[in-house]
Amino acid sequence: MKLVLFDCDGTLVDSVGLIHEVMARTFVHFGYPRPEVSLTKSIIGLTLDIAIARMQGKTHVDDEATAMTAHYKAIFAETRAEAGFQEPVFDGIMAMIAKLSERKELLMGAVTGKSRRGLNLIMDTHGFRKHFIVSRTADDCPSKPHPAMVSECCNETGMVPADTIVIGDAIYDMQMAKAAGAKAIGVAWGYASVDALWAAGADAIVNHPSEIPGHIPG
Repeated sequence: MKLVLFDCDGTLVDSVGLIHEVMARTFVHFGYPRPEVSLTKSIIGLTLDIAIARMQGKTHVDDEATAMTAHYKAIFAETRAEAGFQEPVFDGIMAMIAKLSERKELLMGAVTGKSRRGLNLIMDTHGFRKHFIVSRTADDCPSKPHPAMVSECCNETGMVPADTIVIGDAIYDMQMAKAAGAKAIGVAWGYASVDALWAAGADAIVNHPSEIPGHIPG
């Protein structure tokens, strides 16, 4: 048996447009200039309050970062409802998930910096819920790269990290996998560079979702 844990933003769905717009509106609301999209991309995967603090160059989450986090959450749904800010799956993801679902020796789940509400919305929108039997979010565990998301998913499913594969687009995904003792597969279509993924400990890099099944031993 193998446990396959997918990151969400930048791995399964292309959410940078939405995340950046909500983040930009939040920064402007608090009197800051709109951040560059490259800065937003660099923090995707982190828990929201830590991400905002890091974008401001802070070493810890202070009261302002906490207030900005609350504002971000408050305007997220209304921004997502606007035209052009949905979170589409990347090309090839649905076919890859369907193929993995046919393998009886595999269990699948999600490990994400999204809130539980945000993950549920993605699961219901794109039909992932029937495939993913376990998940951990920013509401459940410390922020990546802490290994808790992986460790707790292993405990819940009765798996061990050595038989677990984490698939993600961020350096935090690779670092989390390695900290937990799991295998790390980086995806090239997300928000971090391939060089950064290798440097963060990736065991393999895939360029298209169709390559993923071949990296998961039967």
